Amino acid sequence: MCTKTIPVLWGCFLLWNLYISSSQTIYPGIKARITQRALDYGVQAGMKMIEQMLKEKKLPDLSGSESLEFLKVDYVNYNFSNIKISAFSFPNTSLAFVPGVGIKVLTNHGTANISTDWGFESPLFQDTGGADLFLSGVYFTGIIILTRNDFGHPTVKLQDCYAQLSHAHVSFSGELSVLYNSFAEPMEKPILKNLNEMLCPIIASEVKELNANLSTLEVLTKIDNYTLLDYSLISSPEITENYLDLNLKGVFYPLENLTDPLFSPVPLVLPERSNSMLYIGITEYFFKSASFAHFTAGAFNVTLSTKEISNHFVQNSQGLGNVLSRIAEIYILSQPFMVRIMATEPPMINLQPGNFTLDIPASIMMLTQPKNSTVETIVSMDFVASTSVGLVILGQRLVCSLSLNRFRLALPESNRSNIEVLRFENILSSILHFGILPLANAKLQQGFPLPNPHKISFVNSDIEVLEGFLLISTDLKYETSSKQQPSFHGWEGLNLISGQWRGKSAP
Repeated sequence: MCTKTIPVLWGCFLLWNLYISSSQTIYPGIKARITQRALDYGVQAGMKMIEQMLKEKKLPDLSGSESLEFLKVDYVNYNFSNIKISAFSFPNTSLAFVPGVGIKVLTNHGTANISTDWGFESPLFQDTGGADLFLSGVYFTGIIILTRNDFGHPTVKLQDCYAQLSHAHVSFSGELSVLYNSFAEPMEKPILKNLNEMLCPIIASEVKELNANLSTLEVLTKIDNYTLLDYSLISSPEITENYLDLNLKGVFYPLENLTDPLFSPVPLVLPERSNSMLYIGITEYFFKSASFAHFTAGAFNVTLSTKEISNHFVQNSQGLGNVLSRIAEIYILSQPFMVRIMATEPPMINLQPGNFTLDIPASIMMLTQPKNSTVETIVSMDFVASTSVGLVILGQRLVCSLSLNRFRLALPESNRSNIEVLRFENILSSILHFGILPLANAKLQQGFPLPNPHKISFVNSDIEVLEGFLLISTDLKYETSSKQQPSFHGWEGLNLISGQWRGKSAP
């Protein structure tokens, strides 16, 4: 009896664990908040986007048949083709959040000018030509529902679509335009009816095409030769009366291993602000996963020759030449040597108000290789380098830079009073400060891509370091033509305000 009970209990235990793991709340590594200011700007930018789209868009053909009693014509078959919107105006358009549902779109008193080709056929005559169609009293309302698919892509659905045109006026052109315009009015009503029936299906077709494009978005982005970054949505957007929150996974993976790190993100609550169009919260989890993924992939292991280091040393009286001569003096070496640095653990991230630090536990080895001999280790020691992280937004990327705060060899306190040890610690600190960190900063200049829609740029951006996360506040600007991304030219966008570090976007 006891023997049979054990497998049953074990199975229950496994099922319970599966239930617990499946019911655990998943928190984001990145949270993006869209405010009402962004929606208001979206109306303005949206008009530009629609104008550009309509220039390339051809509407479906419109055809029908009408009787012209005053001309004693039983029927006139008509066909309007090559229909293009040449101008439009939607002066009263608004976007508003519908809590827990989506975004409501409303426009009224709109007008549009349409150019088209036409063809008439009746028992008495047939002809072709061109015409202009003026539409007024355009009214549209609908709710945009935002969700996610199984792959973490955003999806859009149109709900409660209602569209109506109040008036239509047709003006024919050509040699017989006077004749045709005389019976244009009887045709305007059926044209208006057909257009009203077509509007919502046309809009639904555009939404379907938009979803097809959204499904091709790269939510898994290669950052460098070591890591990938997952930007997929982990849940459907959260919508309140004042904002919309997008919860992104925001986790790094080594290229060869897409397994989540052992640590988990914690809840992220953004401050209640509305002065900017967009707020992006980037958690410690995001940076910790970057640290862990790069460490796992071996990105923090580097071996440098004296020549490679010297290319990055500051050329002054205390430059590389003096440092190397002091090492040679201590160890009485005549042959060239190499420096090998290997992280012993993933660098430790700490975000506190106004302070972003990165502590790097590592080992450093001085190596030499005499002619016709194998590599020999001169000295090997563990150390911890404490660095401050500077941040700036360049283009659409968050770029980091490291500066050395403190360097300490991992030695017993009793050895710290040794003058030779202190001299060696200072030498290694100089190598790290003048040689290694410039190499690291050169690689960090490629930055992390920030989530943003196509052709949307960040302007008036600000970065704050808060407890456990970074907060990026930014406005948006729609670029009608694609511009070259700015080069990573330096850190002049950084400044110090009220004793706390803040970052600014580069001009």
